[in-house]
Amino acid sequence: MFNIIKRTLLCIAAFSLVACATPATKDYSAFKQSKPRSIVVLPPLNNSPDINATYSVLSTVTQPLSEAGYYVFPVALVDQTFRENGMSNPGEMHQAPLTKIREVFGADSALYITISNYGTSYKVVSSDIVVTASANLIDVRNGQLLWEGTASASDAEGKNNQGGIASLLIAAVVKQVVSNVSGDGPSHRIARVASNRLLTAQPNGLLYGPRSNMYEKDR
Repeated sequence: MFNIIKRTLLCIAAFSLVACATPATKDYSAFKQSKPRSIVVLPPLNNSPDINATYSVLSTVTQPLSEAGYYVFPVALVDQTFRENGMSNPGEMHQAPLTKIREVFGADSALYITISNYGTSYKVVSSDIVVTASANLIDVRNGQLLWEGTASASDAEGKNNQGGIASLLIAAVVKQVVSNVSGDGPSHRIARVASNRLLTAQPNGLLYGPRSNMYEKDR
């Protein structure tokens, strides 16, 4: 009996150590060696049902990347350049050869974004606006992956559902009416939050670029 209790306690202790372990940090060795100075952002792939997602998210990425210390090629110009070269949608643009991207834009790196959620997510008695996106930063000179990340944001964050089912139903109806009247406005605001979480320089996020006074202080 004593041995059984002892083994049980050891198992609990081991589980606790695993559960409380500090998350592994990302490997930045390739990033530090590459030292990208400029980023060309390709229009995001959209795996959500909302057709507004690609250009809504695309319009929110320049600010966090610039504030992190990188030169970001104007996203509208990048999109137009691809279209003038016969690539009319993000799927085709993401297949463009890296050597060609380097030749046309002169960038050090390219950011590929994929949107998995954008817009209203319906539940039994409520609806939440959710935006989720992932990104890969690629060195266009050699095709090496420099960094990857995922971020999500929702308008349900920080809410408490007090007041019972009646108030939940009323809130869901009101939110749906507001969303219909204002188009993709609410989703776009959530997209901005998600983009900032994804692309702001932070622990396990992007490293600071050469235009930031924090450059190489996080290395």
